[in-house]
Amino acid sequence: MNNKAETPVTVIGLGLMGQALAGALLEAGHPTIVWNRTVSKAERLVARGARLASSVGEALGAGALVIVCVADYRAMREVVGANDVEGVVLVNLTSGDSGEAREAARWAEGRGARYLDGAIMAVPPAIGTAEAVLLHCGSRSDFEAHEATLGVLGTVVYLGEDHGLASLYDGAGLVMMWSVLNAWLQGTAMLRTAGVDAVTYAPFARQIALVVAEWLPGYAEQVDAGSFPAEVSALETDVRAMAHLIEESEAVGVNAELPKLIKAMADRSIAAGHGAEQYPVLIEEFGKP
Repeated sequence: MNNKAETPVTVIGLGLMGQALAGALLEAGHPTIVWNRTVSKAERLVARGARLASSVGEALGAGALVIVCVADYRAMREVVGANDVEGVVLVNLTSGDSGEAREAARWAEGRGARYLDGAIMAVPPAIGTAEAVLLHCGSRSDFEAHEATLGVLGTVVYLGEDHGLASLYDGAGLVMMWSVLNAWLQGTAMLRTAGVDAVTYAPFARQIALVVAEWLPGYAEQVDAGSFPAEVSALETDVRAMAHLIEESEAVGVNAELPKLIKAMADRSIAAGHGAEQYPVLIEEFGKP
């Protein structure tokens, strides 16, 4: 494993995230080469010791590891373009879907690059700390060869050989984030009608979220086994509570679209004969096109 701080690393793309990545590498002592279409975005990094490449080709050839962090996969291909990438270890931290990631891997590997796809589960200020989680997928040997270097950016996680996994995990993480926030906002809207402010409700909501999170390992076993015995509550019982939530939301004059959506999925599951099973049986509904 390469864990030498003197390993040179190139960062292509200097938006807020790219600048944070390059900054963390510099902080860790890595010779850092940078390139960006707008040269002015490199000024602070150059002042800290980064070297500005005069072209993408120079940037690609200068680092033992090349990190790309641009707007999307199309931009990645446009930037790298017709440059020689034979033997280049290319780590793409660009956002997109799993299909794009797999296609990018075929494109890069077809031109001789060693390609790792990735996703950053963090905001720029967290880069360089353990709180920043960076997901990687592709060749295990390529990942392990550069794991120590990538580790200066945050907590790195290897997901597997499938180049689409990081994008899928990224999407799954966003679903979790938005679902928790939306549930909290729904409850906050309801309680505000009774004069309870968000700050007062937040600790209660956090405790509920923590309790529900403890259910996930057991529910995951049910999903993987395809068996959903009602150990806690049957779906037909849950759907009655959903109806009450809709009624309460409408009675106090707040938006009921979210609980109606959830109940519609539960109603379909019950109609399919799953009313006596536990809540994770809804995976069958979530898994449909």
